Amino acid sequence: MDNKVYENRWLILAIVVIQPFMACLDGSIVNIALPIMAKNFSVSMASIEWVVTSYLIMISAAILLFGRLGDVKGKTTIFKYGLVVFGLGSLLCGISNNLILLVMSRVVQGIGASMTMATSQGIITQVFPANERGRALGISGTFVALGTMIGPPIGGFIISAFSWQYIFLINVPVAIVAFIFAMEILPVNKEIVKQRIDFLGAILFFIFTVLIFSAMIIGQQIGYSNRFIILSFIVSIISFIGFIMVQKKVEEPLLDLSIFKNRVFSTNILCAFISFTALSCVNIIHPFYLQDVLKITPGKAGIIMMIYPITLSLIAPLSGYLSDKIGSKILTLSGLFVVTLGFLFMSTLKENTSIIYIILFVAMLGLGNGLFQSPNNSLVMSTVPKNKLGIAGSVNALVRNLGFVFGVSASTTILYNKMSSNIGYRVLGYVSGREDVFVYAMKWVYMEAAIICFIAFSFSLIDKLKKR
Repeated sequence: MDNKVYENRWLILAIVVIQPFMACLDGSIVNIALPIMAKNFSVSMASIEWVVTSYLIMISAAILLFGRLGDVKGKTTIFKYGLVVFGLGSLLCGISNNLILLVMSRVVQGIGASMTMATSQGIITQVFPANERGRALGISGTFVALGTMIGPPIGGFIISAFSWQYIFLINVPVAIVAFIFAMEILPVNKEIVKQRIDFLGAILFFIFTVLIFSAMIIGQQIGYSNRFIILSFIVSIISFIGFIMVQKKVEEPLLDLSIFKNRVFSTNILCAFISFTALSCVNIIHPFYLQDVLKITPGKAGIIMMIYPITLSLIAPLSGYLSDKIGSKILTLSGLFVVTLGFLFMSTLKENTSIIYIILFVAMLGLGNGLFQSPNNSLVMSTVPKNKLGIAGSVNALVRNLGFVFGVSASTTILYNKMSSNIGYRVLGYVSGREDVFVYAMKWVYMEAAIICFIAFSFSLIDKLKKR
């Protein structure tokens, strides 16, 4: 690492975290606007869900390819192109006047987000020395998680003051400014190597990701016994098996499966997946609870949801700093345990729950994730060699987004099924005047989120005990 890069490392960090922050922000900022969008487009809650999931699916489907391209063509090059594509997608979203066009624009936006997410952690790990890496990755993790959870409150403010289109249009100037600074500050690519790209593996993984999550979401509306849904699941599984076989055979795989032989890497990747799966439940369900059940305005609902990112932003940097001093494992264990308790408390919410209790429960989730995310990122990225930082970073980001899209799909499926069984007929969203039905189903979602978080805690605890 040359002296100029070393001297500019904190400025490089500032540039690199901006775009993943905005990318994660756009994965969640629409959540607070979903009830209003559904009414404007005259569609159901299940249909408007595509605005969220199309974006997350595209990120997940493409991120491995861009992680590999980052290792071959240069991580900063892919990152810079990602800024341009993300800005273009944001502009298209802002001028969309129907649901189909908006979903297509979100796909473009997701491609750009995937390019930056796949390379950001690799750039950070590359420019920071080992004794500062935990802190730098902790800050990066803070901005990623912060972008995810600060989206709803910012979205609530924008909707109250302007219209939902501006939740996308604000990205355009940010992307332009970030691109200008990236051209000036980010290090010139010197790691470019002549290697083949595994496009067959990329296609197989793309088919797997798109089909399995599309089938999960569409199946909510037309039923999982539909032959096209069943066929989609079968083709997705075959594609995944084919992907694994290709990765084992090709000389330069898209995903180096050998990194999963490291127990620490695999365990913490699994825990990250479970954590983000659980958290996405809050992102997708809580705005409807606040606005439809408690009859709170989007602006006030956004302020309430802001408790999470405020708590997380205070805890995560401290957690990242402590991970450099005392190690990461005890912090990740503590975080997962607190998150489990947080979801248990969230499952007690009712139609008349005091706002004070809601704030305390959401703050507990922020505390737990603040303790967990930064040390977990440090554990994941510190277990791989330098020449595999790009793919490790993309796997880390992939798992995060797979967790989000799986969590949205699974939580809404559970929500609709429990609502339908309680009310006696099939429903695909909030039923006006039946707040009790929504709360009954929401309780089940949060209880199951608590269970899977406790499973992650157990895996992490077993891994720690094995190291003794």
